[in-house]
Amino acid sequence: MKAAIRVLLCAFLATGLCAAQQGSSTAKPRQRTTATKKAQPAPAVTENAKSAEAPAGMPTEQTVNAFLKTMFGYDPNLVFKVAEIKPAKAAGLSEVAVVVSTPQGQQLTRFFVSSDGHHAIMGDIMPFGPDPFAEARTQLQKHAFGPSKGPEDAAVTIVEFGDLQCPACKQAQPTIEKLLTEVPNSRLIFQSFPLEELHPWAGRASRYSDCLLRTKSNDAAWTFIGAVYAHQGEITESNVDEKLNRYITMSGGEPAAIAACAKAPETEERMKRGAELAQELGVTGTPTLFVNGRSISSINNASYDMLKAVVEFMATHQTGATTK
Repeated sequence: MKAAIRVLLCAFLATGLCAAQQGSSTAKPRQRTTATKKAQPAPAVTENAKSAEAPAGMPTEQTVNAFLKTMFGYDPNLVFKVAEIKPAKAAGLSEVAVVVSTPQGQQLTRFFVSSDGHHAIMGDIMPFGPDPFAEARTQLQKHAFGPSKGPEDAAVTIVEFGDLQCPACKQAQPTIEKLLTEVPNSRLIFQSFPLEELHPWAGRASRYSDCLLRTKSNDAAWTFIGAVYAHQGEITESNVDEKLNRYITMSGGEPAAIAACAKAPETEERMKRGAELAQELGVTGTPTLFVNGRSISSINNASYDMLKAVVEFMATHQTGATTK
């Protein structure tokens, strides 16, 4: 399903670049895409999207829907819902987030509309400058708070935005572990980003891992994360409580205490902070890695040698150098 949507969106702008969105191909209809509903990740429909009118220079939801119908109306299996319309970070552009539904599942995609309303751009807006990743690197240094592996003074820090119910995230774990082994002066922070519209128990698992981190230990959180990924395919709607409680116990936690912690206001606030961090950094899917602030959103589609080269380069590259 992901590949099919990517092809369609590439057709939408033949000369553009298709953004790689990481989602589940087994998701049920109308579940979460790229952000948690409670924790506000993949955006809920905003007032800008709902309104028949929009601020000057921004398209209305009505206009976006008409555009999508004209572009993709030939395929009755594609259903679009505008999730958000907001000013893009780049001046003169609006950012439009759309949930694409097919019989196989859902996916969030984003595109940009020029202020004159006559052009749409598919692809990523990249930071620019002699140290283009400085802003993201600083944000992550200040605000990433998940369980970590590796020395705190490592030359390179990898922050993974992941979802414990996301098959693509599970697929990426061996690659990430191999990178940590082969680039030993590196550190990993797992920043949970549950996509609850796609993955109904992901938010619960995220809260449990955070509570284990705070009430038990860093190792307990990693044990839980590892167990969930290892048995991800065995967890269903009917056995999710039994399975997650088992993994809490394996991690040294007490299920009732962790469940109570998961419902606490402090935990909810941390989930909200994590989702806001993802939004500020432009994360639209999982897994997304940041290597010293440099975003890599298509880890499962990239060669390992290329990924390792990026990590090694970022570990030694002199950031902030000026150019002439």
